[in-house]
Amino acid sequence: MSKSSALSRRSFLKTSASGLVAASTVGRAGAALAADPIHFATWSAAVDTVKSHIAGFEAKTGLKVDYSNTPWAQFRETMITKFVGGAPIDTLWVSDSWLPEWAEAGWIKPVDQYKALTAYNDDVDKFCVDSMSYQGKQYGITYYTDFMGFIYNEDMLKKAGLSAPPTTWAEVIDQAKTIKSKGLAEYPLLVPMAQETWLIEFISALVFSHGGRLVDDKGNAVMQEGGAAQALNLLVDAVQKHKVVSPSCVETGELAALKSFSAGQHAFGLIPKYRLRTLNDPKQSQVAGHAKIALMPKGEKGSHATVGWMRFYGMTPRAQADATRAANTVKLMEWFGGKADGEYRFQKLLFKDVGAGFGVKSLFKDPEMRAAYAAYGDVDLIGKQQGLALKKDVVTPWFGEWNDVNGSAWQQAILGKVTPDQALKNSAAKWTSLKKQG
Repeated sequence: MSKSSALSRRSFLKTSASGLVAASTVGRAGAALAADPIHFATWSAAVDTVKSHIAGFEAKTGLKVDYSNTPWAQFRETMITKFVGGAPIDTLWVSDSWLPEWAEAGWIKPVDQYKALTAYNDDVDKFCVDSMSYQGKQYGITYYTDFMGFIYNEDMLKKAGLSAPPTTWAEVIDQAKTIKSKGLAEYPLLVPMAQETWLIEFISALVFSHGGRLVDDKGNAVMQEGGAAQALNLLVDAVQKHKVVSPSCVETGELAALKSFSAGQHAFGLIPKYRLRTLNDPKQSQVAGHAKIALMPKGEKGSHATVGWMRFYGMTPRAQADATRAANTVKLMEWFGGKADGEYRFQKLLFKDVGAGFGVKSLFKDPEMRAAYAAYGDVDLIGKQQGLALKKDVVTPWFGEWNDVNGSAWQQAILGKVTPDQALKNSAAKWTSLKKQG
């Protein structure tokens, strides 16, 4: 993309945003706008639970909510089409990956002025607030959060004579070699590296745990040095030298990896934490009762850090165009993302319904939630690991375009087509080029 085309696209987005506000307000009295239902859009997850919680809100407040949902695969494009077309939306679920683009386009607006929403910041993990902030402004309240976990098969470790899971990446390789030598698994370590939306989470977890970054605080590429280089070299050696990770990892996505681990084919895996529920379900997994979580192994100069991701309730210009509508929308956002009748009711319902993670620190001490978590995971260790999660540092308006190049670079290094050093230099060069375009 040339700089002129990038600027044209940016101009188009801003024009679309102003068109949205105009389409929502021109020719309509403020009172009429305020009297409309609150328009709430989500992707199609936990639909019955959402509807039930909306019903509770309507009964409590007397306000009406117009609820719509779209499958996740089509949600982003559907929302952009609605934004551009001026469709009525007041609040909606937003992915942290879309925040810079949507904020710059003006499709969602900061919520710093609504203390009813920002008051919850002290009770959520730092990476959650970081992940819904852009250029110093906060754009919502938390809906769902999770992190990349390091999962191990306790039964396989015991059969290999290993008494505890590894705490460093060097130990991961050593234990994997032991397990492989005893014929317990051909590829003991599972690291999915297929070109899909999950790839940046797998890469970021490896990089962060090695003490590295992909981008520094000024937005400059640093993936060609330090922890990122150590992480990629470790992965390349695991495939090519130690043969404890399958070369087909470049074709293995998150869902395929889940099925492979649940079939008992691996000792260790990078797997989203919420998958513990499935892995320990006897109806869905052959390793039920044996899938455990450990802190993310640390690199030589790294830590137990991992990557976290989150989704949040965003607020549109339409909602903020009228004071009454804004106040009503804030009430709905708090009812879902904060407390409802004095407790984090929706977070509890969502966790029980689909196992969705929560960013609220106090819920890790809630007896009801602890009991629910204990059925399939170590709640204290999960809370500790979540507290060490970091936001993705590469989320920018040009993230998507760079992400494709970066993923391919890592894959080429794994397959031995380029050196790890060259792969990371290629990734850094692409980032720098896109950053200059703006």
